[in-house]
Amino acid sequence: MSDTVISVENLGKKYILGHQMQGEYETLRDKISNGVKFLSRKLASTLNGKSITKHGTEEFWALRDVSFEIKQGEVVGIIGRNGAGKSTLLKILSRITEPTAGEIAIQGRVASLLEVGTGFHPELTGRENIYLNGAILGMSKNEIKRKFDEIVAFSEIEKFLDTPVKRYSSGMYVRLAFAVAAHLEPEILIVDEVLAVGDAGFQKKCLGKMDDVAREGRTVLLVSHNMISVQGLCNRAIWLDAGKVVEQGNSNQVISHYLQTSFSTLTHKVWEDKAKAPGNDEVRLYRACVRPTNGSLTEPITVCLPFVMEFEFWNHQPNAYLNVSLQLYNEHGILVFETAPVHQTGWLGRPFPVGIFRYACHVPGNLLNNGLHRVVLFIVKNDDILLHKQEDILIFEIADSMENRAGWYGKWDGVIRPILEWETEQIEAENLMGSLRQ
Repeated sequence: MSDTVISVENLGKKYILGHQMQGEYETLRDKISNGVKFLSRKLASTLNGKSITKHGTEEFWALRDVSFEIKQGEVVGIIGRNGAGKSTLLKILSRITEPTAGEIAIQGRVASLLEVGTGFHPELTGRENIYLNGAILGMSKNEIKRKFDEIVAFSEIEKFLDTPVKRYSSGMYVRLAFAVAAHLEPEILIVDEVLAVGDAGFQKKCLGKMDDVAREGRTVLLVSHNMISVQGLCNRAIWLDAGKVVEQGNSNQVISHYLQTSFSTLTHKVWEDKAKAPGNDEVRLYRACVRPTNGSLTEPITVCLPFVMEFEFWNHQPNAYLNVSLQLYNEHGILVFETAPVHQTGWLGRPFPVGIFRYACHVPGNLLNNGLHRVVLFIVKNDDILLHKQEDILIFEIADSMENRAGWYGKWDGVIRPILEWETEQIEAENLMGSLRQ
């Protein structure tokens, strides 16, 4: 007997976009105008592979020719950018929507948590919804009773158990929904990014529960933009882009390739035409890049890796006393640090001849937090004359890493993320008790 629990072959899902409202009145001018628009859209769609119907509606394939197999006990992460088709795939697997093309075969009971409150009746209480969800999953009343106390304890909503869920906050909704889905022992658990609704403590609790579910030999499908969660929990990953499978296989390998393609083009910039390069008659930029210290431009920078930012510019004035500085901002616009080569003695205080000069700023690993960062570069003359300021000369992503996590797969807060020295020591219990008795 095969141990394949999910089989997907040439799966496709088509939506029709741009429906005209029934009964909408059109003038003759509207009809002529819409006819011209339709012909132009028809021509454009033919060129890009899309299909436009007679009435101007457009066929959009959210998924196209998707195929894969998942074995019993596998934990598989579904990754990709927004709009890649991840949630559509999970809705089809959860039987919420039907595919347009292809075949799927699922062996076993499926529990899914795709949206906050999915499967809940707003007028029923939390207690009643636990039994309702269990019945939907095919559980007997005795099975639900056996797990009831664990569900309530995990969700931490005992005080509001007999309150209609329409009065719950989104956080309470997702606590109860996840608790039901994870504790009623489905053979297959499907979880979307909905866990992002909860606070950090709850997310950690849910990730731990999914790890427990996987260790029990059940199958888990997880959609998440948190690559650390996928790396930590999943042994396989499926990368979707524009509704198609780009790559599937070992999660570490697939995530590495996915992150490499997610980088901004502003990780490397060359201005080969001196006349059009940013700057002025005294200095003009030539090149800027950021990369891992011992890596190439195509390799991702992670929080644990040292990296280098390189800046090259033309100096057109002989005997110019020049210096540079830079500011690094995070994705929230917070200034992380400002730095200049104050200890670099090679050219500090020396006149620059005409030519191309290169500055390299080295940043150690385990300093910055993950996320998007941008750089502002300043070129200064005589210590106090600003010759040129280049906003966003580099924009780059610092990816998270599985190293130094201490069992936590969620997001670490803060602008920086240093590895600091800690000390741990045991206090003898009997000495402590003795001191308490005195």
